[in-house]
Amino acid sequence: MLFLSTYMTSPLEQFEILVIYPFSLFGLLDISFTNSIFYIFVIFLTLIGLHYVVFYNVSLLPLSFFNALFEFFYLFIFGMIRQQSGVYGQTYFPYIFFTFWFILISNLFGLLPYGFTVTGHIAITLFFALSFNLSFFFFGVSKNGLKFFMLFIPKGAPVALLPLLVVIEVLSYLLRTVSLSVRLFANMMAGHTLMFILSSFIISFLSLGFIGFFPGLVVFVILFAIFALEMGIAILQAYVFSILLTIYLRDGVEPAH
Repeated sequence: MLFLSTYMTSPLEQFEILVIYPFSLFGLLDISFTNSIFYIFVIFLTLIGLHYVVFYNVSLLPLSFFNALFEFFYLFIFGMIRQQSGVYGQTYFPYIFFTFWFILISNLFGLLPYGFTVTGHIAITLFFALSFNLSFFFFGVSKNGLKFFMLFIPKGAPVALLPLLVVIEVLSYLLRTVSLSVRLFANMMAGHTLMFILSSFIISFLSLGFIGFFPGLVVFVILFAIFALEMGIAILQAYVFSILLTIYLRDGVEPAH
């Protein structure tokens, strides 16, 4: 993706949805096979392959670096959910664990040559955020009944201000989905766009010959530093998305917390 500057006319072209195989359901619903769907399948297969290889020979002691790495993330996410949401929150561990790895692999795939950033599309991140928040809402109502709605009434608030505070709390609760999805989408799009622009500068400088060699070298060093930063952001955003999910899950477990 980042090495296609000579073939692209816009920094946002790397996020373009391309139809690989057009298909419509009864001529009403477009369910064409696109590059986004292709990479989602690739990510799923990568996750299945990694987990199969890592957990095929499970032992008390990690057999390799990847065994130890996956065990670390497994225990880390499990402990994070248990600390934030308690025993009841552990029900969601498989979903949050899978979401963490899906986002992480998606973010890293976007940094590969000819890669495609699935999480650079608001539709994907919004789907994850909305699905979880709706699930947490129904989970909270089914577990706590009407007590769940105490979440929208701040403790110790003046009675005269309650109507206004309840409206603010409800709006902030609804905006969780937007903030959760936009945070991931914006970070991926902004970082990858910046890297495209810098790589375009390198190609432009190199086209000048010897005169542009040193400016191009400087930009390359900056690009390499930003690439390393983007790898860190890819991991960080997967963690941030997951930790926020566990915090929102806590509200469903203990709405009056």
